[in-house]
Amino acid sequence: MGQEVTAGRNGALLVVGDVVTDVVARHQGPLAAGTDTAAAIRTLPGGAGANVACWAAHTGCADVRLLARVGVDAAAWHERELVAAGVRPRLVVDPTAPTGTVICLVDTSAAAERTFLTDSGASLRLEPADWSDGLLDGVARLHLSGYLLFTEPSRELAETALAAARRCGVPVSLDPASAGFLVRLGVDRFLAFAQRLDVLLPSRAEACLLTGLPDPVDAAAKLSRLVPLVVAKAGADGALVARSGGTPVRVPAAPAVPRDTTGAGDAFTGAFLAALLAGADPEKAAAEGCRAGAQAVQRVGGRPPCPDRP
Repeated sequence: MGQEVTAGRNGALLVVGDVVTDVVARHQGPLAAGTDTAAAIRTLPGGAGANVACWAAHTGCADVRLLARVGVDAAAWHERELVAAGVRPRLVVDPTAPTGTVICLVDTSAAAERTFLTDSGASLRLEPADWSDGLLDGVARLHLSGYLLFTEPSRELAETALAAARRCGVPVSLDPASAGFLVRLGVDRFLAFAQRLDVLLPSRAEACLLTGLPDPVDAAAKLSRLVPLVVAKAGADGALVARSGGTPVRVPAAPAVPRDTTGAGDAFTGAFLAALLAGADPEKAAAEGCRAGAQAVQRVGGRPPCPDRP
């Protein structure tokens, strides 16, 4: 089991995860089967790992790095977008697979809930050969996107990165990423990996799925007996911070009127990790995460604003 590390350390945040192209379609009311549904459609850079990295940079982390895999078709565009967001990308260009694409269907009703159609493409073709222990030079925290666990090559890469971080004493965090994919992977397989982490950042639904408990408070407490620090993200209900089996502390959400909830959890994670690196305790870091999540849901897409753009 990992050891909880909360004190700030001078160093970088390395994110290993996914870069994808998001096609965001915002529609009003239910989709009309067999005919047209009017929608406002935008093509935007996305991917859970890339979003986390961008939000960490946006909320004050001075050195954010990203390892990801993209296709030839959009590699240059994604690199420009990441650099503009303050991230230092190391993008492996896949010679055969296209960049991953996610179609985000966003209902523009009050909750702004979204449904994803995902073609992972090159994003989950990261493999151990893409890793070098030198990637950890100067790194104070490693964050893994949970999507890495859902294909064999990228799961092996995640194992390689985790083992290297453990040898170097670098704390490791992970966001489970998708309740649907967790079901396909298997809870037991996920938990076998998770027990070596220092920080786990599930959604409320993922925490309940991983424990079989209906109450997210109980679920967060149970998970924190496996992983020293668990932060369960609960959207409009804020977050739950649980340490080593203790009673979880509820951190309230920041007020927001949502337009698009895509990437809100990534925004939370990025801001949370940036705050930990700056020396905040987990509760204060979670409050920063809630503020970033509130900012995210008021924007279309999963990324923060770039300095030179609205």
